[in-house]
Amino acid sequence: MSGYLNTLLFGIYPYIALAVLILGSIVRYDREPYTWRSGSSQLLRRKQLVVGSVLFHVGVLVIFFGHLVGLLTPIVIFDALGISHGAKQMLAIVAGGVAGIIAIIGASLLVHRRLFDARVRAASSTSDTLIIMLLWAQLALGLLTIPVSLQHLDGHEMVKFMTWAQGIFTFQSGAADNVAEASIIFKLHLVLGLTILLLFPFTRLVHMLSVPVRYLWRPGYQVVRAKERRPLTVRLPGE
Repeated sequence: MSGYLNTLLFGIYPYIALAVLILGSIVRYDREPYTWRSGSSQLLRRKQLVVGSVLFHVGVLVIFFGHLVGLLTPIVIFDALGISHGAKQMLAIVAGGVAGIIAIIGASLLVHRRLFDARVRAASSTSDTLIIMLLWAQLALGLLTIPVSLQHLDGHEMVKFMTWAQGIFTFQSGAADNVAEASIIFKLHLVLGLTILLLFPFTRLVHMLSVPVRYLWRPGYQVVRAKERRPLTVRLPGE
C-alpha cells in the first residue's frame, strides 16, 4: 500500500468518519427524533430473533468495550500494572475470539432471518439489511485477524494499533505510519470499522445511543384516577 493511500485511509478517513458520526447523530436526533429507534419485526419469527439478538448483542458489547479499553488505554498504564504486551495480546485473542464467535453466530441468525424469511424481508429496509451484513463481515474479519495475531505473541503488533488509535484521538501527525506495515486483514478490519462509524447516523444503529440511563435517577410517578362527578339534579315538587 502506497504511503499516500495509507495516510488517506488511516490518517484522514478516521477524522471524516468520526465527524460524520458525531454531527450526523446530532442532526438526526434534532430533525428526525421519531426515527431514533431500532425498529422491530419481533412479531415475525420471534424465536430466531430473540436467540440471534441476544448472542449478537452480548458478543458485540464485549468486543466494543474490549477494543475501547485495549486501544485507548495508555501503554504506560499497562506497564505500571505489570501487564506485559504478550499477556495483553493473548487476552485479546482469547476474549475477543470467544466474543467474536458468539456475536457472529447471532449475526448469522439475524442475517438468515432477514434474507430467507419472505415476511421479514418485506418488512425490512435496505439499510437494515445492509448494516447487519456489514456487521457480519466486520466480525468475520475480526476473527480472521486471530491467526495473524498468533504469529506476534510478543504483543508488538498490538502496540502499533494502540499507538495509532491514541494518535488519532490526540491529533498526532503521522499516526497512520504506525499501521503502514500491518497485515492487509487488519487494514481491511480497520477500514470497514471506520465505514460502519460513517454510516452509523443513517441506520438503526443510532438506538445504541439511547440507553435509558436517566431512568435510574428519575423520580417515580403516581397515577391517580379521579372519581367521576355526576351533575346534581334538582327535582321540583310535583315532578
